[in-house]
Amino acid sequence: MKLTKNASSNVVSLSAAKTTSKRRSRLLNGTMALAIAGAMVAPLTLVPATAQAEPVRVNAPAMPSFVGLVEAVQPTVVSVRVRSEVKENDRLAGIPPMFRDMPDDHPLQKFFREFGGPGGEQKKKAPPRKRFDQSQGSGFFISDDGYVVTNEHVVEGGTEFTIVTSEGEELEASLVGSDKRSDLALLKVESEEKFEYVAFTDDAPLVGEWVVAVGNPFGLGGTVTAGIVSARGRDIGAGIYDDFLQIDASVNRGNSGGPAFNVKGEVVGVNSAIVSPSGGNVGIAFAIPAQTAKKIISDLKEDGAVTRGWLGVQIQPVTKDIAESLGLENENGTLVAEVQGDTPAKAAGFQAGDIILKVDGEEVNGPRELAKVIAGYSPNTEVKIEYWRNGEIETATVKLGTIPEEKKQASASKSKDANTALVDSLGLELATAEQAGVDEEGVVVTKVDPDGPAADKGLAPGAIITEVAGVKVETPTDVAEQVETAREQGRKAVLLRVTRGENTLFVAIPLEKGEE
Repeated sequence: MKLTKNASSNVVSLSAAKTTSKRRSRLLNGTMALAIAGAMVAPLTLVPATAQAEPVRVNAPAMPSFVGLVEAVQPTVVSVRVRSEVKENDRLAGIPPMFRDMPDDHPLQKFFREFGGPGGEQKKKAPPRKRFDQSQGSGFFISDDGYVVTNEHVVEGGTEFTIVTSEGEELEASLVGSDKRSDLALLKVESEEKFEYVAFTDDAPLVGEWVVAVGNPFGLGGTVTAGIVSARGRDIGAGIYDDFLQIDASVNRGNSGGPAFNVKGEVVGVNSAIVSPSGGNVGIAFAIPAQTAKKIISDLKEDGAVTRGWLGVQIQPVTKDIAESLGLENENGTLVAEVQGDTPAKAAGFQAGDIILKVDGEEVNGPRELAKVIAGYSPNTEVKIEYWRNGEIETATVKLGTIPEEKKQASASKSKDANTALVDSLGLELATAEQAGVDEEGVVVTKVDPDGPAADKGLAPGAIITEVAGVKVETPTDVAEQVETAREQGRKAVLLRVTRGENTLFVAIPLEKGEE
């Protein structure tokens, strides 16, 4: 760079310096750009990067936890051990099960006699043996003074009862009472200790609500499972009072008698049965609703037994066919199939064919609902029953009785060689009671066409038809005449009153269309 000085001044000229500076600046800029570009490219191409992978995390709402609930209720749930005496059958003792139906003249009978079987000398001299069996179930405290709820089938036949707490303490208990119809039982632990306990809920759970089952499956004790209420009002064929909650919490053998809790720690049901082809859990379990259990347990605690109101009728649903055969507009109510003798219903004037519509002003549709309502009253209670008869609505006041002891079912033998008459429209072969050798009134069914309408409705040989379309019948001709009358009246079905053993019911059989 050259400095020039103006002759007329002392000012130094920087023009040349500026030019040179610009040239250097371009060179530096190019160098720096190359350096920066190199800095940007080099780490990607020349220097390997170290990977730092993060574990997978999902930001989602937390699933419900039952930890607090379980900690609160688990001390109230117990295991129930039941010891029962097994009575030895003298005739079958010592004989393997597969040989117990062996005829008396079978060659192996000599073998069993010689080795102490039935009739053998060793058997006669041997003292009677006592054998005991032990079963296990679940239960829960409902009071601080030691009352424990469980199932009737858990304690059935038991002579000694042991309660095992969640801490492993074993306590002797006594049976206060049990009720076979509801499958509930009440035990009592005699102790000065105060126990933690739970209460039945006042509100029925809704389908879809969470439930937690605690119990003693397979003798493991203290097992907790969770699920939801799958359905309500289930009829599983256990009895006319069936009204179960269906839950999908895992319930297995040994859970019987244990509680199903809601999220508040209240008992919504008592686990009682499962559906299981294999004997294990398949996600279908049934619990006795708290509303039912509460009343039953209260009765057991007070009286040691359950007393239910009793009407004294055999009842069945009003099906579409039955409604059509009677000329009804709908299928509401419960049909009285038979009025039993010397019963409150008989005294009140009820007749077979009546359809009960209301009890004390409340509608009752179907046998289960009617049975549940009537059973909810105490014996000797007077109730007003509204019913349909011959196209008219009537009302009767009935003083309920007490359910008598169950009687053994018996059925009369029928002759297979009876003369028969064929009622083509029903698919039946019939005979008079005299021809069939039956000492009863009515017409005996001797054969059912498997492809006929009667077979579709479950009618079977041996049944006795006592009425057709409300008219008593004594001969096959009577049956045919009433069927023809029903057809002429434009009925789509004819109503038969049928007796099977000691049971009576109505069967509506569709009529085949006659020739135009």
